[in-house]
Amino acid sequence: MKYCGVVISVKDIKASRKFYEDLFGLEVYQDYGRNIMFSGGLALQQDFDWLVNIPKEKILKDSNNMELFFDEENFDDFVERLKNFNVKYLHGVFEHDWGQRVIRFYDIDGHLIEVGENMKMVIDKFIKSGLSLTQISEKMDITMSDLEKLIND
Repeated sequence: MKYCGVVISVKDIKASRKFYEDLFGLEVYQDYGRNIMFSGGLALQQDFDWLVNIPKEKILKDSNNMELFFDEENFDDFVERLKNFNVKYLHGVFEHDWGQRVIRFYDIDGHLIEVGENMKMVIDKFIKSGLSLTQISEKMDITMSDLEKLIND
């Protein structure tokens, strides 16, 4: 078995496609009209109620029980670019205990999105500040093995 990705319900496939292409630079891999899949595995489905055969009123908006997560190497540039989009923020930029800065907001259909600093950048920031790998592993609450995987990915 192979995991293929996530399908999210959208009201307007064209507007949602433009949002994800313009803001995240995603590229369409497959286009079936009211269903498109981006090369990273995210798929958008207009008329989701029809696809899964449930009443339209059962399709939730702003459910806050999942999020789409994006890893960004140019986090500060992304935050500046995001200002050009009319999005509702869950919160502005903040730093988690493990040192990663993130921002959370909703797409045009109310799906929660988190964009976080690339973890290699976080590790580099700690190294430049003089922390040892052991100290970084303790601060991030991960094993040395997992830290080495992040560094080598």
